[in-house]
Amino acid sequence: MTLQIHRLHGAILAALAASPLALAVAQDARAQDAEPAGQPTTLDRIEVTGSRIPRAEIENEQPIITISRAQIEEQGFNSVADILQNLTSSGSPAISRSMALSSGEDVGGYFVDLRNLGPQRTLVLLNGKRLGVSSAGLQDLGQVPMSAIERIEVLKDGASSNYGSDAIAGVINVITRRNFEGAEFNGYVGAFDEGEAKQNYSLTMGASNDRGGVTISAEYAKDDPVYGKDREFSKYGNSPDIPYDGWSLVSQNGVWIGPLGADGAPVGGPCPSGYCTLDRGTDPRNPANYHDLTLAERANANEQMMVQTGVERKSLFVSGFYDISDSIRFTTDIGYNRRTTDQQIAGYPGQYYYGLISADSYFNPSPGDDQAWFRRFWEVPRTTENQLDTFRVTLGLEGTLEFGEDRLWNWDVGFLSNENTNNKQNHGDAYLPALQAAIGPSFYNAETGRVECGTAADPIAYGGALGAGECIPFNPLLPFGEAGDGSLANPTLQQFLFPEYHDHGTTRTTDYTANLAGTLFSLPAGDLGLAVGVEHRREQGRFVPDAVNQVGQSTGLPATTTAGSYDLDEAYVELEIPVLADVPGARELTFNVASRYSDYSNFGNTVNNKFQMRWRPMDGLLVRATYAEGFRAPSIEDLYGGTGGTYAFYIDPCQAGYAGAGNARCAQDGVPADYVQLGQGNIPCTAVPCQTNNQFVTGSNPDLTAELAESKTAGIVWSPKWVDGLDFTLDWYKVTIDSAIVAESPTTILNDCYLNNIESRCATIQRSANNHSVTSIFLGLRNIGTIETEGYDLGVNYRLPEFAIGQFNLKWQTSYTSVFDQRADQEPDTRYVGFVGTPGVFRVRSNFGLDWSRGDYSLSYMARYYSGMKEECASDPRKPCSDPDHVDVYGNPQPQNRTGSNVFHDLQFAVKLPWNATASLGANNIFDHMGPQMYSQPNSSFAYYGGFDIGRFWYLKYQQRF
Repeated sequence: MTLQIHRLHGAILAALAASPLALAVAQDARAQDAEPAGQPTTLDRIEVTGSRIPRAEIENEQPIITISRAQIEEQGFNSVADILQNLTSSGSPAISRSMALSSGEDVGGYFVDLRNLGPQRTLVLLNGKRLGVSSAGLQDLGQVPMSAIERIEVLKDGASSNYGSDAIAGVINVITRRNFEGAEFNGYVGAFDEGEAKQNYSLTMGASNDRGGVTISAEYAKDDPVYGKDREFSKYGNSPDIPYDGWSLVSQNGVWIGPLGADGAPVGGPCPSGYCTLDRGTDPRNPANYHDLTLAERANANEQMMVQTGVERKSLFVSGFYDISDSIRFTTDIGYNRRTTDQQIAGYPGQYYYGLISADSYFNPSPGDDQAWFRRFWEVPRTTENQLDTFRVTLGLEGTLEFGEDRLWNWDVGFLSNENTNNKQNHGDAYLPALQAAIGPSFYNAETGRVECGTAADPIAYGGALGAGECIPFNPLLPFGEAGDGSLANPTLQQFLFPEYHDHGTTRTTDYTANLAGTLFSLPAGDLGLAVGVEHRREQGRFVPDAVNQVGQSTGLPATTTAGSYDLDEAYVELEIPVLADVPGARELTFNVASRYSDYSNFGNTVNNKFQMRWRPMDGLLVRATYAEGFRAPSIEDLYGGTGGTYAFYIDPCQAGYAGAGNARCAQDGVPADYVQLGQGNIPCTAVPCQTNNQFVTGSNPDLTAELAESKTAGIVWSPKWVDGLDFTLDWYKVTIDSAIVAESPTTILNDCYLNNIESRCATIQRSANNHSVTSIFLGLRNIGTIETEGYDLGVNYRLPEFAIGQFNLKWQTSYTSVFDQRADQEPDTRYVGFVGTPGVFRVRSNFGLDWSRGDYSLSYMARYYSGMKEECASDPRKPCSDPDHVDVYGNPQPQNRTGSNVFHDLQFAVKLPWNATASLGANNIFDHMGPQMYSQPNSSFAYYGGFDIGRFWYLKYQQRF
């Protein structure tokens, strides 16, 4: 390969020399991965992300953002996902670390969402090959160690014709370091003002000769968790300005409600409000010792919840190559990563639905009747340790073939295996048989001096061994912090009620590829390029929840096993057709066309095409345009997922003041016109969407078909000759997805039933005959409607002339979203631009950066701008509401509040030290800016947007090269 590549090498260097921007990128890459002095120069084929045809001219052919290693080091982040999340084209953070209530196998992963279309519609590659996916189809960027990265290429248009499924919103290609010589240590430590720390340590070593080389990167990273009680926006509940806002009626102080009536609803305790709590330090068996539960005695769950989960990563990545001959090279990448995520939410809100305090319980304050109760299990917060082990190996042969004179063809064959093993350990959910026994009959045993389960005539052995016929009584009316019989502070009682639960999952991607690319013959404007290839891929997945949760015997969400697999065979062809070159009005006019055939074992086949045009009317000006068809195959979880449970938020259209109130279909189900939707504890909702008091059922759909997409882009790249170092890019994009796979929402199903009169949609809806609330509904998946987004990306890069005070470089990237609409069958469009929701779409995101360097010193500044957002107004009149008269697409009242724009500022100072080292000191969000309270909890479990900074973060980095 060394001998036959020199002609291509020279052509590429000549092309790069004509472009200051491309030359800067090439120089940076050579500086990072320089080959040994005195050795012949070698060069891998130049292949642009989004095309399989190697070429000499690589600058600006497609809307690609390249993040170099130098740019990565200028930022104060320690994960790939954090860096990519700062791109203006990135959408809301997928499974944000602020979404403390998230569950499932993907919690704790690092996912990126381009164009707000969802992480499952952004394809992630590692050295041009797919990352492995979870059973939900998500690709975890946490498995890529930062120390191994040379650069990241982000293609912002569809590329299914080149890469197959998932490349709808774009493609992220993480390219690792090769030909690395010597050793490099990187250390990173930092902390928020409030004290939570982050750290990252890595060591990269490499060696090469004229036949081969190996690069090894080892990395350790850890982020401390951040608790809600340590941030102003979360420590007080929903609002720091409104006392007790968002605090739960299900209190850690215990709530006595009283016996149930004939309709199954609580009759009410002896207190006027119906919700009684014990006077501390008094006898809980005496009903006179109870008083009305006050607002201050309710539960502020945020005190126990994490605003950001804790994460620990251990990674090892090995990349190697060996030239078997001058024209054949063996390559391999081997990676191992262990990600451990710690998650904590507040103790479970226990309720009488799981069992009443027995009429024969020693703790019953009104013996003779079973008693209803609320009690949050504050002593035992719910915790999850989610450990994901990833093992990845790629093997390949690549080389060159020369046909005729100067016809150099590249070929490669490869194998990929990526396996994820997921082990989750959960604690804090009560085992229902134990809970029901603990609040069942009990008596005071004078011989042992304690309260025991059972009766004096038929006692149950005292102890916390599950399944051993033992029992420990529990008094849910005894407040947190109170000692005595039945106190949940008893470690043995905790052991009895709260066992550990274990979930296990494995996903495996196996991929075989073969590619051939080169030039067929010469045309007047250049060589006709061709790339062809075939691929066979198999995806397998299995996720098994704990057996207790599979049968619904805990307070955790029930879930059953997800298991399935599918195979696919694919073939593609790509042509590069030069039409004009070096003629008036066309320094270049080139067309690129590609087509890919995909045959899936589970849903059939699809053909996707792509057409691309490049036109250079003059030096320094490029016009580019693309039309691409795309698709996304259903994931294993989409098709073969088990059933699960959820406590969903929704709007009931039958309630008073809404479009269905009093109509014939609502009346048919017995809902009166003055009905008010009921929430947790069957308390009337004061704001909607409101969380159900009943568990709804979720499930998959084996009949799903692939999503189909069209992507259109058009743009210009301009480098004016009269301003050296200045480059402009402006791109328009439009993406339309049909047959989108959408998880059903209760609101959509209820609207279809009660407003659109689609009788089939009413089939799974069940209501209480007593209070008319929705008690059950099935939330499945279906191919429904269309998602459409449209907008513009603007980029400006200006490397100023060097001044006596130093070199300045200006960078400005802006994304403007003009349209983001989603419509389901027979429903109006839902418009998301500028409105907090799922997703939440900012109309404008913009990053402005300014770099300065002089000698051994450099300074980097970045401003990150987010435009204002709107959300539904909270019902509390003390909370802001800028548009109280707004109505939704159904004509229902939907008051909205608009929040202002937000800017976060980052700064880093770096110095090169005489002993071949670099030290950096920086701060993200240096002015400690905090975003507004947002009561709809966008991408978060708190009243604050989950993608905003949560405080000022200081960091120190040190790099030592050997």
